Amino acid sequence: MRVRLAAEFGLVFFVLIAVYAVAAPPGGPIPVLLLLAVVAVLYLRRQPGFDRRDLWRPGALPARDVWRPMLALWCATAVAMTGLVAWLAPDRLFDLPRERPLLWAAIVVFYPLASVYPQELLYRAFLLHRYAPLFPSPAAAALAGALAFGFAHIIFGNVLAVVLTLAGGWLFARRYQQTRSLFVVSVEHAAYGLLIFTVGLGGFFYHGA
Repeated sequence: MRVRLAAEFGLVFFVLIAVYAVAAPPGGPIPVLLLLAVVAVLYLRRQPGFDRRDLWRPGALPARDVWRPMLALWCATAVAMTGLVAWLAPDRLFDLPRERPLLWAAIVVFYPLASVYPQELLYRAFLLHRYAPLFPSPAAAALAGALAFGFAHIIFGNVLAVVLTLAGGWLFARRYQQTRSLFVVSVEHAAYGLLIFTVGLGGFFYHGA
């Protein structure tokens, strides 16, 4: 059973992603992501060992040991990222909101709904539940999820996207394990994603930015 599950994990989160990256089908990844998210929800809702409240649970956010470290880390990251872009690529700084404000506004509205939450369904709720038997500890499961999440971003064809999402994948997995709330991790994921699009790194994550 563990061998089959491990093979499935490798196939779904690495082999098929690699095939997608090489094939580069038209239409972008969002339609595929949304379809897989629907499949993940249908699967999770039929699992007796999965608490459906984990799919949302907004009440976890107001806890001080949740929002305070989230906000502190995001603020530190925002300062560091803005400073690095201003230093290394000043022409990129805030380029999307400056040059294409309507596209930036559309990303602000639709990115959390069409991209962030479906990703959290797949890489946190589904992955950490379905493949839990493979890993000896929550930290090991979070690491595996982070590797899968980072690897998925090879579709953008640059190292920066993979490195940043590898770190983000670890952070979001551990936050989900702490809060059991996809709402919380979606808020955190969206905050970092919108920061990236705003400060001038959107081109590494979205070919039209």
